[in-house]
Amino acid sequence: MSATPTKTPVKGPASYFPSIEKKYGRPVTEWLELIDASPLARHMELVAWLKSEHGLGHGHANALVAHSLAHRGR
Repeated sequence: MSATPTKTPVKGPASYFPSIEKKYGRPVTEWLELIDASPLARHMELVAWLKSEHGLGHGHANALVAHSLAHRGR
């Protein structure tokens, strides 16, 4: 009898990605590219920018920025 692979649940900021794509109609890769292209560098500056300029909610903006900053320079 073969074992069925179990799907590991996504944790952390990436757990928000499906709802971000569904709600705002853009792939997460586009949001991450916008963040990377921004002249802003500080976490809360980027969150505020996504909220004011792109209409994201705080949790979604925070998740995208946290993921982006954690993966910069890799």
